[in-house]
Amino acid sequence: MPKEHVIGIDPSRPLAGEPNTGHNRWHEAIEPVVEADPGDLVVYETREAFDGQLNAGSENADAANLDLGPVHPLMGPVYVKGVEPGDLLVVDIEADPWEAWGYTAEVPGFGFLRDYFPDPFIVHWRLHGNEYAESEQLPGVRVRCNPRPGVLGLAPSAELRRRATQREAALAERGGFALPPEPAGAVPEGEPIAGEGLRTISPRETAGNIDINQISPGTTVLLPVYTEGALVSPGGVQFAQGDCEACGTAIEMRSRVHVRFGLRKGEAERLGIRDLQFFRDGYFTAPEMAAPRRFFATTGICVREDGTNEGEDLTLAARNTLLNMIGHLETRGFSRQQAYALCSVAVDLRISQTVDVPNPLVSALLPLDISM
Repeated sequence: MPKEHVIGIDPSRPLAGEPNTGHNRWHEAIEPVVEADPGDLVVYETREAFDGQLNAGSENADAANLDLGPVHPLMGPVYVKGVEPGDLLVVDIEADPWEAWGYTAEVPGFGFLRDYFPDPFIVHWRLHGNEYAESEQLPGVRVRCNPRPGVLGLAPSAELRRRATQREAALAERGGFALPPEPAGAVPEGEPIAGEGLRTISPRETAGNIDINQISPGTTVLLPVYTEGALVSPGGVQFAQGDCEACGTAIEMRSRVHVRFGLRKGEAERLGIRDLQFFRDGYFTAPEMAAPRRFFATTGICVREDGTNEGEDLTLAARNTLLNMIGHLETRGFSRQQAYALCSVAVDLRISQTVDVPNPLVSALLPLDISM
């Protein structure tokens, strides 16, 4: 008979005050909070992404002082009995808002357009159950609820953890933006986990910070297993997000996540599945939002402001289409920071084509039904 397990928290306390409920680094040696059988239901009570550093009274300046060390307090991990490396873990998820407040924060030095937006900014949202969110900082906007965990992942194997650490360090040496292991703010705080654990900002083979809109209630997630018991942890639940999360946050909230596990024995190894997969039957959100009936769109190609044409650079094309969308929203009465936040929670990036060299084309779609 399937059982129900609840990982409860005191939402007034940060994760460091209740380290027995979760973690904020990925490491194979983190002790599980719960052991569950395939078929069991696990209810995770989750903290919001910045782990209590912001509240309903926070002002713009508070977003300048956020510490990334405690980011993504994850609940768990849960050890799923009988699961071994090479298996495929089947995960069915539902998520519900826990309270009536959420936020979108623009943090200096973070976000897709961080070089264009150096100043802090915060949008406070009133969450109306599973219906919609609205904000005084974005007047006239109403964003439909589409809840899902921004973070959902498994523990890496020791070998995969070491490999990820090495490749991300090499990227940083080449001038890329990667966050190496850092013990400050780590939970658990003891060694070797604090000094070796992978940061939660980046997704990897074991999933993690995936921010996938289509992983909403009703979607089934398939995760290749790299360590015994899988060690499953969600967190960073979001009320809604655009397919870009441009400023680095969506509508962040506390939540209850309901997860049921299944198992496909040996299937990841047999089929060579190394990364997350997912599927569903039916729309992942309201049909008019999944395929907006009314929208305004901008495009971008990989040409820099000085006229330099880069070759097949999707990142540059995506930046350009977002900047064009922000420019459009300014003509509609929004400030640049308001427009950036609105893009993060409601604008969807689409790769329109990658084949027409040298310029791939990225589109940004703003659904017009978000207007009140």
